[in-house]
Amino acid sequence: MSKAIFKLRGKHLIEEANVNVLKRTVELDGKQYGTEMLSFDAPVSGTVYGVLLNYKGALHTLGDAVNQPPYKEPPKAPILYIKPVNTYSGNGMPIPLPEGVEELEMGAALGVVIGKPATRVSTSQALEYVAGYTIVNDVSIPHDSVYRPAVNQKARDGFCPIGPWVIERDAVANPDQLRVRVFINDEMKQENTTANLIRSVSRLIVDVTDFMTLNKGDVLLVGVPEKAPLAKAGDRVRVEIDELGCLENTIVPESELTGGVAL
Repeated sequence: MSKAIFKLRGKHLIEEANVNVLKRTVELDGKQYGTEMLSFDAPVSGTVYGVLLNYKGALHTLGDAVNQPPYKEPPKAPILYIKPVNTYSGNGMPIPLPEGVEELEMGAALGVVIGKPATRVSTSQALEYVAGYTIVNDVSIPHDSVYRPAVNQKARDGFCPIGPWVIERDAVANPDQLRVRVFINDEMKQENTTANLIRSVSRLIVDVTDFMTLNKGDVLLVGVPEKAPLAKAGDRVRVEIDELGCLENTIVPESELTGGVAL
């Protein structure tokens, strides 16, 4: 069992409980509940920051293009973008498929949840600023550009499922050695590991806080592996990360949703 925090849909308070990430159960009032029995909201309150090209394979896929305009060289600092609050949703909530779009990219990402204000932190102390870790599906409409803000492709309503919980920091042995997998309709479509990050979790926190403050509740995504799998309407998508459990959502045409739920 691991200690975790989560937020049930319709509740204002953040809950704290023991969870079994393998069995996908939560212990509440002495009883065990499967995650399918509970309705979750996103368990975070701050800003979600995404990072581009932080997997070695993702940078490699650019090939020589990284040396051509507008890049001209590999990035020297983290390339950040924001997933605004309208994108947040919880485990089990539908992912809207916009009209005219056939498929969406499933962006499996480790989310590092900040526990206290972090400014210009050192490498040796970086993980002390972490409250815990969560699973994020950084959904986007397929696109090629990585240097223009992809607001239209990445900031749609419901494009950032998070959860189902935040596992406390000390329950994760090494955030730089976690397997990340994506299943679509129970078939594994992607597998990678945070061992392939260009900037480790600590290094990423150091580099980001060198020029900006990360506040309590903010979430820093370590990056999305190369070759993000595509999912279409009706597909069930499950993102699994070792020691954290899994996050599961279904793709639903936007026209069939109202207020974020199926009609």
